[in-house]
Amino acid sequence: MPVPGPPPPAALATGAWGDAALKFGNTLGAVAGFLGILLVVFLVAGRARGRFARPLAVLVFLGPAVLLLLVGLVVPLVRTVFLSLHNDDGSRFVGTGNFDWAFTSDDVRHVLLNTLLWLVVVPLVATGLGLLLALLVDRMRGQSVYKSLIFMPMAISLVGASIIFKFVYESRGPGQQQIGLLSQVAVALGWDDPPNWMLSQPLNTFLLMAVMVWVQTGFAMVVLSAAIKAIPSEVVEAARLDGASGARLFWYVTVPMIRTTVIVVLTTVMIITLKCFDIVRTMTGGNFGTQVLANEMYSQSFSQFNDGRGSALAVLLFLAVLPLVAYNIVQLRKERETR
Repeated sequence: MPVPGPPPPAALATGAWGDAALKFGNTLGAVAGFLGILLVVFLVAGRARGRFARPLAVLVFLGPAVLLLLVGLVVPLVRTVFLSLHNDDGSRFVGTGNFDWAFTSDDVRHVLLNTLLWLVVVPLVATGLGLLLALLVDRMRGQSVYKSLIFMPMAISLVGASIIFKFVYESRGPGQQQIGLLSQVAVALGWDDPPNWMLSQPLNTFLLMAVMVWVQTGFAMVVLSAAIKAIPSEVVEAARLDGASGARLFWYVTVPMIRTTVIVVLTTVMIITLKCFDIVRTMTGGNFGTQVLANEMYSQSFSQFNDGRGSALAVLLFLAVLPLVAYNIVQLRKERETR
């Protein structure tokens, strides 16, 4: 009896197209069904009268948003806290054991200190550079062109920015042609054998921070430039009539007037910096003393398969971000009240 051979390529292609068409049809049907349900609900809510009208309208308009928040935020948060109190596979309750490990392990304490260093250096440098560029570019002709060029890194993902800087920091052995920009600059300055920048501790950590600063400076510049332009001209003119100019005008008039915006920019960059997983993961993988909290959380959960410790680090990261978000909201509300 002859053994059946593999199906011809045409049959495989037809089967692949059939599967794709089936999946597309199922997706299209699901979307159409969801939209149909929404349409029916909206029609019912629009025709409701009496004491049921307002509760039904609230349910229709807030219900989907609340449901998405529950599914995408509240349930994962509760699940993460639950796992942080259990062992690696969630089968045994260990209480605060994972948090004790996080604060007593030398490796994790180094990670926390490294993360704190990121949290101090990157926001201050990015905000300071953004403020300086805002002051300089606003006095130039064609400022929109320069602002677009400075803001352009914000359009690049952190992974893409990391790959760009990976080439910038590329280093080759002695006697070889250097292709990395930083290594070539070192050679031009008389350094015949530049080091492998990603292995040089603690310099490599600051080189990784430079990537985040490069990406976030444009954001800080645009926001601070808008705040500076919003300062009433009467205030500036009055300060100049009183003899203030240059640095005095900047420190005693401009900075106090944009103080709230500066704080908002600082806290926003801090929140982004706490999640600097992409840069570290792409460039060093957390090796050579560059590990940060977000990448350690990923490593514990998906490389070492320890859900308990990974969840504990995720909770710590959440607790670190929470006061920054709350402070940001308070500052924004104060700014709106003063307008």
